[in-house]
Amino acid sequence: MLNILRHGVKTDLPRLVIVHGLFGSARNWGAIAKRLSDSRAVICVDMRNHGESFWAERHGYADLAQDLAEVIGAEGGPVDVLGHSMGGKAAMVLALRWPDLVARLLVADIAPVAYGHSQSHLIAAMRALPLAGLESRAAADAALAAQIEDAGVRAFLLQSLDLKAKPPRWRLNLDVLEREMAQITGWPEVAGQFDGPALFLSGALSDYVRPEHRPAIKALFPAAKFAKLPGAGHWLHAEAPRPFEATARMWFD
Repeated sequence: MLNILRHGVKTDLPRLVIVHGLFGSARNWGAIAKRLSDSRAVICVDMRNHGESFWAERHGYADLAQDLAEVIGAEGGPVDVLGHSMGGKAAMVLALRWPDLVARLLVADIAPVAYGHSQSHLIAAMRALPLAGLESRAAADAALAAQIEDAGVRAFLLQSLDLKAKPPRWRLNLDVLEREMAQITGWPEVAGQFDGPALFLSGALSDYVRPEHRPAIKALFPAAKFAKLPGAGHWLHAEAPRPFEATARMWFD
């Protein structure tokens, strides 16, 4: 089963399961999870091929949703679910296939559509990082800067670098993630509808959720509502953490 990090204690409110995006981990959501856990139990998961969870040869959304269903089944759902990007797609497939496991859904900056971009260039940069003899995150950042200009992206990726391992290693199954990239950026054929409350929250500066995506969203999530965070892009929870937290709190509470 997936590795999980727990915050808070169980209350009368449903537990909240937070599902990270590509190259992320449960630890990335620690600050938001801790603040949201003042009124409920919050569970952050490491998705397969990420963090401390198991590595597997497949990384399709049917597999990711099944992993989440197993976690929620063990917790005795239903639960509220928050998913960002890849995690948002996994959360959507979960809600469509097992609607009884999901009370309320928040999908952060992603739509149930296939995207044309790829993140394989980031995998190439991580592969090129010379891990042998690497002793500090600053040195790793300097080496990554040759291929990744954005300091924020570098900082995000380096959260998955285990410098304590001998030799250092990525807590990411780069081989499988590269091979399955078309599935990760794509969208599977999935039947069903989720009639429960669903909020599609996007960054106002992001183009991941566009007006032309709304018919596809409404077809699968008839009760869907839409909101935007001003001044935030795709990484809206990192770029505008307090407004993101406030919106999530209002939605789930």
